Amino acid sequence: MPNALFYVMPAKACSPAESIEHVHQFACELAQQAFIAQQLVYIHSQDKAQAYDVDELLWKFEPQSFVPHNLKGEGPSTGAPVEIGFDNLGPNKNRHLLINLADQVPSFAVNFGQIIDFVANDAGQKAIARERYRQYRSLGVVLQTQDASQ
Repeated sequence: MPNALFYVMPAKACSPAESIEHVHQFACELAQQAFIAQQLVYIHSQDKAQAYDVDELLWKFEPQSFVPHNLKGEGPSTGAPVEIGFDNLGPNKNRHLLINLADQVPSFAVNFGQIIDFVANDAGQKAIARERYRQYRSLGVVLQTQDASQ
């Protein structure tokens, strides 16, 4: 049975766009931690633009903190440790961890042992996250929340 951990982003005075940027940066840091722990990661994005934004963020990591990654369909045939996609099919191969940045729960989420999701510091995004929480629960996913500032 999959487990999902919702990170509740800290309350900061910022715009909705900045709130989403904080989520993306934190997601990339979590992908880096998973890579260091030798886990294969799939970052599911809302759309192509978001996938490219996350790809760019990962390229901006310091050279000593580089996270091997690729957009789905690009890179080596065996795939990089971190794959970024946005379609409804999911990753090209089995992976340990799903980091969901999309507004909906992807249909393939139950194929992962571990799922990470986020509650952004924005009223509109919080409502969308609550709906995802309900969707995961209806799929039988074990749910936990954690303050992202810890």
